[in-house]
Amino acid sequence: MSDFGAVLESGVRLLRGLPRRRAHVEQARRAAAEWAAGHPGLGAELVVDERPGTPVVDFDLLLEDPEGGTVALTAQADDGVPWLIDHSTHWAAGQLVTVDDVHLSVAQALTMIRSLSRRDVTPHEEIVDQCLILNEVGKDERPVSDEDLQAAADEFRRGRGLHDRAATLGWLAEMGMSLQQFETYITGVARRRSFRRRKEAELAAARLARNPEDFDRVHAVWITGPEDALAGRAAELAEVCHAGLAALSPAGGEAETTIAERWAFELPVPLRGASPGTVVGPVAGGGIFLAGVVLARTAASADERTLAAAGRVAFTEWLAERRRQASVEWHWS
Repeated sequence: MSDFGAVLESGVRLLRGLPRRRAHVEQARRAAAEWAAGHPGLGAELVVDERPGTPVVDFDLLLEDPEGGTVALTAQADDGVPWLIDHSTHWAAGQLVTVDDVHLSVAQALTMIRSLSRRDVTPHEEIVDQCLILNEVGKDERPVSDEDLQAAADEFRRGRGLHDRAATLGWLAEMGMSLQQFETYITGVARRRSFRRRKEAELAAARLARNPEDFDRVHAVWITGPEDALAGRAAELAEVCHAGLAALSPAGGEAETTIAERWAFELPVPLRGASPGTVVGPVAGGGIFLAGVVLARTAASADERTLAAAGRVAFTEWLAERRRQASVEWHWS
Protein backbone atom coordinates (compact mmCIF):
# COMPACT_ATOMS: atom_id res chain seq x y z
CA MET A 1 0.00 0.00 0.00
CA SER A 2 1.30 3.49 -0.86
CA ASP A 3 1.96 6.06 1.84
CA PHE A 4 -1.14 8.00 0.76
CA GLY A 5 -3.16 4.79 0.79
CA ALA A 6 -2.09 4.24 4.40
CA VAL A 7 -3.13 7.82 5.19
CA LEU A 8 -6.58 7.19 3.68
CA GLU A 9 -6.97 4.02 5.72
CA SER A 10 -5.97 5.93 8.84
CA GLY A 11 -8.42 8.71 7.97
CA VAL A 12 -11.26 6.20 7.66
CA ARG A 13 -10.40 4.83 11.10
CA LEU A 14 -10.46 8.39 12.44
CA LEU A 15 -13.92 9.04 11.00
CA ARG A 16 -15.33 5.79 12.35
CA GLY A 17 -14.06 6.62 15.83
CA LEU A 18 -15.42 10.15 16.08
CA PRO A 19 -18.39 10.76 18.46
CA ARG A 20 -21.43 11.50 16.28
CA ARG A 21 -23.49 13.65 18.64
CA ARG A 22 -24.00 17.42 18.42
CA ALA A 23 -22.88 17.82 22.02
CA HIS A 24 -19.50 16.23 21.21
CA VAL A 25 -18.59 18.09 18.01
CA GLU A 26 -15.76 20.03 19.68
CA GLN A 27 -14.31 16.76 20.95
CA ALA A 28 -14.40 15.42 17.36
CA ARG A 29 -12.70 18.58 16.06
CA ARG A 30 -9.89 18.18 18.61
CA ALA A 31 -9.38 14.54 17.63
CA ALA A 32 -9.24 15.51 13.95
CA ALA A 33 -6.76 18.30 14.69
CA GLU A 34 -4.49 15.85 16.52
CA TRP A 35 -4.72 13.47 13.56
CA ALA A 36 -3.89 16.29 11.13
CA ALA A 37 -0.87 17.26 13.21
CA GLY A 38 0.42 13.71 12.78
CA HIS A 39 -0.05 13.90 9.00
CA PRO A 40 1.46 17.25 7.97
CA GLY A 41 1.38 18.51 4.42
CA LEU A 42 -2.09 17.17 3.63
CA GLY A 43 -4.10 20.24 4.71
CA ALA A 44 -6.53 17.93 6.52
CA GLU A 45 -9.88 19.56 7.33
CA LEU A 46 -12.86 18.03 9.12
CA VAL A 47 -16.25 19.01 7.70
CA VAL A 48 -19.20 18.69 10.10
CA ASP A 49 -22.81 18.33 8.98
CA GLU A 50 -25.63 18.53 11.53
CA ARG A 51 -28.52 16.33 10.46
CA PRO A 52 -31.96 17.94 10.62
CA GLY A 53 -34.32 16.40 13.13
CA THR A 54 -31.73 14.38 15.06
CA PRO A 55 -28.82 14.94 17.47
CA VAL A 56 -26.59 12.83 15.18
CA VAL A 57 -23.91 14.57 13.10
CA ASP A 58 -21.91 13.41 10.06
CA PHE A 59 -18.29 14.05 9.09
CA ASP A 60 -16.16 14.30 5.96
CA LEU A 61 -12.38 14.47 6.04
CA LEU A 62 -10.85 16.60 3.24
CA LEU A 63 -7.26 15.88 2.25
CA GLU A 64 -4.92 17.37 -0.36
CA ASP A 65 -3.99 14.61 -2.82
CA PRO A 66 -0.21 14.57 -3.46
CA GLU A 67 -1.03 14.01 -7.16
CA GLY A 68 -3.32 17.05 -7.24
CA GLY A 69 -6.84 17.95 -6.20
CA THR A 70 -8.70 17.11 -3.03
CA VAL A 71 -9.88 13.78 -1.66
CA ALA A 72 -13.01 13.68 0.50
CA LEU A 73 -13.39 10.74 2.88
CA THR A 74 -16.84 9.77 4.14
CA ALA A 75 -17.47 6.84 6.46
CA GLN A 76 -21.10 5.77 6.91
CA ALA A 77 -21.39 2.80 9.22
CA ASP A 78 -25.20 2.64 9.03
CA ASP A 79 -26.31 2.14 5.43
CA GLY A 80 -23.43 3.23 3.26
CA VAL A 81 -25.25 6.26 1.82
CA PRO A 82 -23.13 9.46 1.94
CA TRP A 83 -24.77 12.19 4.00
CA LEU A 84 -24.92 14.62 1.04
CA ILE A 85 -27.19 12.20 -0.86
CA ASP A 86 -29.01 10.97 2.23
CA HIS A 87 -29.98 14.47 3.35
CA SER A 88 -31.27 15.59 -0.03
CA THR A 89 -34.44 13.59 0.68
CA HIS A 90 -34.13 13.38 4.46
CA TRP A 91 -37.44 12.82 6.27
CA ALA A 92 -36.64 15.60 8.74
CA ALA A 93 -35.71 18.35 6.30
CA GLY A 94 -38.87 20.22 7.28
CA GLN A 95 -38.97 19.21 10.94
CA LEU A 96 -39.38 21.91 13.60
CA VAL A 97 -39.23 20.03 16.90
CA THR A 98 -38.93 16.52 18.31
CA VAL A 99 -40.64 15.84 21.66
CA ASP A 100 -40.03 12.32 22.95
CA ASP A 101 -41.42 10.13 20.14
CA VAL A 102 -43.27 12.84 18.21
CA HIS A 103 -41.68 14.67 15.26
CA LEU A 104 -43.51 17.88 14.35
CA SER A 105 -43.04 19.49 10.94
CA VAL A 106 -43.16 23.21 10.27
CA ALA A 107 -46.42 22.73 8.36
CA GLN A 108 -48.00 20.84 11.26
CA ALA A 109 -46.85 23.48 13.72
CA LEU A 110 -48.36 26.27 11.62
CA THR A 111 -51.68 24.41 11.58
CA MET A 112 -51.43 23.76 15.30
CA ILE A 113 -50.69 27.40 16.11
CA ARG A 114 -54.04 28.38 14.61
CA SER A 115 -55.71 26.42 17.41
CA LEU A 116 -53.62 27.62 20.34
CA SER A 117 -55.44 29.88 22.74
CA ARG A 118 -53.81 29.66 26.15
CA ARG A 119 -52.35 32.85 27.56
CA ASP A 120 -50.39 31.42 30.49
CA VAL A 121 -47.65 29.75 28.42
CA THR A 122 -45.48 30.74 25.48
CA PRO A 123 -46.19 29.42 21.96
CA HIS A 124 -43.06 27.25 22.28
CA GLU A 125 -44.38 25.68 25.48
CA GLU A 126 -47.81 25.08 24.04
CA ILE A 127 -46.42 23.43 20.91
CA VAL A 128 -44.43 21.13 23.18
CA ASP A 129 -47.57 20.47 25.25
CA GLN A 130 -49.50 19.50 22.13
CA CYS A 131 -46.69 17.14 21.12
CA LEU A 132 -46.80 15.55 24.57
CA ILE A 133 -50.53 14.94 24.16
CA LEU A 134 -49.86 13.49 20.70
CA ASN A 135 -47.44 11.10 22.39
CA GLU A 136 -50.25 9.98 24.69
CA VAL A 137 -52.87 9.48 21.97
CA GLY A 138 -50.54 8.12 19.31
CA LYS A 139 -51.38 4.49 20.07
CA ASP A 140 -55.09 5.08 20.69
CA GLU A 141 -56.89 3.24 17.91
CA ARG A 142 -60.39 3.57 19.32
CA PRO A 143 -62.82 5.14 16.85
CA VAL A 144 -63.79 8.74 17.51
CA SER A 145 -67.53 9.15 18.02
CA ASP A 146 -69.61 11.33 15.71
CA GLU A 147 -70.56 13.45 18.74
CA ASP A 148 -66.90 14.12 19.61
CA LEU A 149 -66.10 14.96 15.98
CA GLN A 150 -69.02 17.37 15.75
CA ALA A 151 -68.10 19.03 19.06
CA ALA A 152 -64.48 19.48 17.96
CA ALA A 153 -65.52 20.91 14.59
CA ASP A 154 -68.06 23.28 16.18
CA GLU A 155 -65.52 24.53 18.71
CA PHE A 156 -62.94 25.04 15.97
CA ARG A 157 -65.37 27.03 13.78
CA ARG A 158 -66.68 29.15 16.65
CA GLY A 159 -63.14 30.08 17.61
CA ARG A 160 -62.59 31.50 14.11
CA GLY A 161 -65.98 33.06 13.52
CA LEU A 162 -66.86 30.47 10.84
CA HIS A 163 -70.61 30.41 11.45
CA ASP A 164 -71.76 28.80 8.21
CA ARG A 165 -70.62 26.42 5.48
CA ALA A 166 -69.61 29.20 3.09
CA ALA A 167 -67.36 30.83 5.68
CA THR A 168 -65.78 27.49 6.53
CA LEU A 169 -65.10 26.62 2.89
CA GLY A 170 -63.66 30.09 2.33
CA TRP A 171 -61.31 29.63 5.27
CA LEU A 172 -60.20 26.22 4.00
CA ALA A 173 -59.46 27.70 0.58
CA GLU A 174 -57.46 30.52 2.16
CA MET A 175 -55.44 28.01 4.21
CA GLY A 176 -54.95 25.65 1.25
CA MET A 177 -56.58 22.79 3.17
CA SER A 178 -58.86 20.23 1.51
CA LEU A 179 -62.02 18.89 3.15
CA GLN A 180 -60.31 15.55 3.67
CA GLN A 181 -57.34 17.24 5.34
CA PHE A 182 -59.73 19.23 7.52
CA GLU A 183 -61.54 16.05 8.58
CA THR A 184 -58.23 14.41 9.45
CA TYR A 185 -57.20 17.47 11.43
CA ILE A 186 -60.50 17.62 13.32
CA THR A 187 -60.26 13.90 14.10
CA GLY A 188 -56.91 14.58 15.75
CA VAL A 189 -58.37 17.50 17.70
CA ALA A 190 -61.29 15.34 18.86
CA ARG A 191 -58.95 12.56 19.97
CA ARG A 192 -56.82 15.00 21.98
CA ARG A 193 -59.93 16.55 23.57
CA SER A 194 -61.16 13.10 24.54
CA PHE A 195 -57.81 12.25 26.13
CA ARG A 196 -57.86 15.48 28.09
CA ARG A 197 -61.35 14.78 29.45
CA ARG A 198 -60.30 11.30 30.57
CA LYS A 199 -57.10 12.57 32.18
CA GLU A 200 -58.89 15.40 33.99
CA ALA A 201 -61.45 12.95 35.38
CA GLU A 202 -58.65 10.61 36.46
CA LEU A 203 -56.72 13.33 38.33
CA ALA A 204 -59.55 15.47 39.72
CA ALA A 205 -60.40 13.76 43.02
CA ALA A 206 -56.79 13.45 44.16
CA ARG A 207 -56.06 17.11 43.28
CA LEU A 208 -59.10 18.28 45.22
CA ALA A 209 -58.19 16.16 48.22
CA ARG A 210 -54.60 17.41 48.21
CA ASN A 211 -55.47 21.13 48.49
CA PRO A 212 -59.24 21.58 48.90
CA GLU A 213 -58.81 25.23 49.90
CA ASP A 214 -57.75 26.00 46.31
CA PHE A 215 -61.35 25.30 45.26
CA ASP A 216 -63.25 27.32 47.83
CA ARG A 217 -65.75 29.66 46.21
CA VAL A 218 -64.73 33.17 47.25
CA HIS A 219 -66.66 36.42 46.89
CA ALA A 220 -64.18 39.29 47.02
CA VAL A 221 -63.55 42.86 45.99
CA TRP A 222 -60.14 44.30 45.17
CA ILE A 223 -58.63 47.48 43.79
CA THR A 224 -55.47 47.64 41.69
CA GLY A 225 -53.43 50.61 40.59
CA PRO A 226 -50.48 52.85 41.51
CA GLU A 227 -49.68 53.07 45.21
CA ASP A 228 -50.84 56.68 45.51
CA ALA A 229 -54.21 55.79 43.94
CA LEU A 230 -54.78 53.19 46.66
CA ALA A 231 -53.78 55.41 49.57
CA GLY A 232 -56.52 55.35 52.20
CA ARG A 233 -58.65 52.82 50.34
CA ALA A 234 -57.84 49.88 52.63
CA ALA A 235 -59.93 51.48 55.38
CA GLU A 236 -62.74 52.01 52.89
CA LEU A 237 -62.64 48.31 52.00
CA ALA A 238 -63.11 47.44 55.67
CA GLU A 239 -66.36 49.41 55.64
CA VAL A 240 -67.59 47.27 52.75
CA CYS A 241 -67.83 44.29 55.10
CA HIS A 242 -70.25 46.20 57.34
CA ALA A 243 -72.13 48.58 55.08
CA GLY A 244 -72.10 46.57 51.85
CA LEU A 245 -70.70 47.42 48.45
CA ALA A 246 -72.55 50.73 48.41
CA ALA A 247 -69.89 52.02 50.79
CA LEU A 248 -67.26 51.61 48.10
CA SER A 249 -66.73 54.78 46.10
CA PRO A 250 -65.65 54.58 42.44
CA ALA A 251 -61.96 53.80 42.11
CA GLY A 252 -61.12 56.97 40.18
CA GLY A 253 -57.84 57.91 38.61
CA GLU A 254 -55.81 54.97 37.38
CA ALA A 255 -57.17 52.47 39.92
CA GLU A 256 -59.49 49.63 38.89
CA THR A 257 -62.08 47.89 41.04
CA THR A 258 -63.05 44.22 40.61
CA ILE A 259 -66.00 42.57 42.35
CA ALA A 260 -66.21 38.86 41.64
CA GLU A 261 -66.86 35.35 42.85
CA ARG A 262 -64.03 33.04 41.89
CA TRP A 263 -62.35 29.79 42.76
CA ALA A 264 -59.73 30.60 45.39
CA PHE A 265 -56.87 29.64 43.03
CA GLU A 266 -58.11 32.22 40.49
CA LEU A 267 -57.90 35.15 42.91
CA PRO A 268 -54.92 37.49 43.19
CA VAL A 269 -52.37 35.68 45.35
CA PRO A 270 -52.69 37.97 48.44
CA LEU A 271 -56.43 37.20 48.67
CA ARG A 272 -56.39 33.44 48.12
CA GLY A 273 -56.01 32.41 51.75
CA ALA A 274 -57.69 35.42 53.38
CA SER A 275 -60.59 34.92 55.75
CA PRO A 276 -63.88 36.81 55.25
CA GLY A 277 -63.58 40.37 56.54
CA THR A 278 -59.79 40.43 56.32
CA VAL A 279 -58.50 43.48 54.46
CA VAL A 280 -55.32 42.83 52.47
CA GLY A 281 -52.89 45.47 51.27
CA PRO A 282 -51.94 47.61 49.66
CA VAL A 283 -49.31 45.10 48.53
CA ALA A 284 -47.01 45.31 45.53
CA GLY A 285 -47.08 42.79 42.72
CA GLY A 286 -46.36 42.85 39.00
CA GLY A 287 -45.56 46.56 38.95
CA ILE A 288 -48.87 47.62 40.54
CA PHE A 289 -50.41 47.64 44.00
CA LEU A 290 -53.45 45.74 45.23
CA ALA A 291 -55.82 46.19 48.15
CA GLY A 292 -58.79 43.92 48.70
CA VAL A 293 -61.15 42.16 51.05
CA VAL A 294 -62.84 38.75 51.06
CA LEU A 295 -66.57 39.15 51.59
CA ALA A 296 -67.53 35.47 51.80
CA ARG A 297 -65.93 32.06 51.40
CA THR A 298 -67.69 28.73 50.80
CA ALA A 299 -65.62 25.64 51.52
CA ALA A 300 -65.01 23.31 48.61
CA SER A 301 -67.12 20.19 48.21
CA ALA A 302 -66.69 17.27 45.82
CA ASP A 303 -69.56 18.25 43.55
CA GLU A 304 -69.45 17.97 39.76
CA ARG A 305 -68.52 21.61 39.16
CA THR A 306 -65.71 21.59 41.72
CA LEU A 307 -64.29 18.29 40.47
CA ALA A 308 -64.29 19.67 36.93
CA ALA A 309 -62.27 22.69 38.09
CA ALA A 310 -59.87 20.45 40.03
CA GLY A 311 -59.44 18.28 36.95
CA ARG A 312 -58.51 21.28 34.79
CA VAL A 313 -55.92 22.44 37.31
CA ALA A 314 -54.54 18.92 37.73
CA PHE A 315 -54.22 18.44 33.99
CA THR A 316 -52.30 21.71 33.62
CA GLU A 317 -49.95 20.65 36.41
CA TRP A 318 -49.52 17.18 34.93
CA LEU A 319 -48.70 18.66 31.54
CA ALA A 320 -46.16 21.09 33.04
CA GLU A 321 -44.42 18.19 34.79
CA ARG A 322 -44.37 16.14 31.57
CA ARG A 323 -42.86 19.15 29.79
CA ARG A 324 -40.08 19.34 32.40
CA GLN A 325 -39.31 15.64 31.97
CA ALA A 326 -39.60 15.47 28.17
CA SER A 327 -36.75 15.23 25.72
CA VAL A 328 -37.24 18.34 23.53
CA GLU A 329 -35.06 19.30 20.58
CA TRP A 330 -35.80 22.28 18.36
CA HIS A 331 -34.43 21.99 14.82
CA TRP A 332 -33.60 25.56 13.87
CA SER A 333 -30.89 24.74 11.33
